[in-house]
Amino acid sequence: MLLAKQRIHWHVDEAVTFMGRLFKLLIFLMIIGFIGLVAYAYVGEYFGANFSPPQTETRLPVTLDAE
Repeated sequence: MLLAKQRIHWHVDEAVTFMGRLFKLLIFLMIIGFIGLVAYAYVGEYFGANFSPPQTETRLPVTLDAE
């Protein structure tokens, strides 16, 4: 009976360890992705990416209601 309790407890510890490692991997991948995105924003123009918005001049007549 004691052996069965130890085995159940061992599986719980293993699951907690696995989830901890999985969480650390997820955080690591998020940090690497953020660094890659920032690097692409700075270096992307050398690879043909254009991040500037299209610039157009717009003129609209404005009627002021002054007395």
